Amino acid sequence: MRRERFGPFTVEVPETSRERARGLRGRDALAPDEGLLLRRCRSVHTFGMRFPIDAVLLDRDDRVVTVVTIEPGRILLPRRRVRHVLEVAAGRGAALGL
Repeated sequence: MRRERFGPFTVEVPETSRERARGLRGRDALAPDEGLLLRRCRSVHTFGMRFPIDAVLLDRDDRVVTVVTIEPGRILLPRRRVRHVLEVAAGRGAALGL
């Protein structure tokens, strides 16, 4: 997984389908300044996760469309205008602003 900066976050960007499929499963939490950036992704799920996340939904220019808090065991279906999803700790999505 590649690491890069995205606003106030240091994010992991999956480079293989295996890394994408694993996502955040198996972790106990995310640090307030960490995230997972899923490029070319319009929906996410939290099955197998142990903590809630904020899904920051981004358009093709990496502008924030909206932020949705998702509890474990839920699914966020595709949204219009969304091209990428940034997963961060619950409550931290607002750090990117709307």
